[in-house]
Amino acid sequence: MATIISLDPRVTRAQIDPDRPDPLEPKHELDQFHTYEVFHQQKSGGRHVHVGSLHAPTKELALLMAKEQYARRGQTLNLWVVNTRDVVTMPSEDSEIFETTPEKKYRDVSAYMVRNKVEEFKKEQQGTKA
Repeated sequence: MATIISLDPRVTRAQIDPDRPDPLEPKHELDQFHTYEVFHQQKSGGRHVHVGSLHAPTKELALLMAKEQYARRGQTLNLWVVNTRDVVTMPSEDSEIFETTPEKKYRDVSAYMVRNKVEEFKKEQQGTKA
């Protein structure tokens, strides 16, 4: 059996037979790596943040690899790994659906001009002390 020899050792280790009679024959599960998205939670009550992607044959190995890759440095409370094929996204062409959302500045901290009021209050307090 002739196998493909490549400069990439991963291709050589796969022992790919170029003369295999049925190229669509199902392969062993561990031969097929899936892409997983990794989310990291730094502290209790914090949000999970996407930190990267990785390739792994199973979800259990993906979690182990995520721990080794993304949780070695810094504080880690929790990790999520999600198969990329299970992530549902909205096409960027549909972004205009958010244009009808009314402005809700009251939800944003910058909408409240508290700093000016605090400065005025401090000036008033200094004026009464003098």
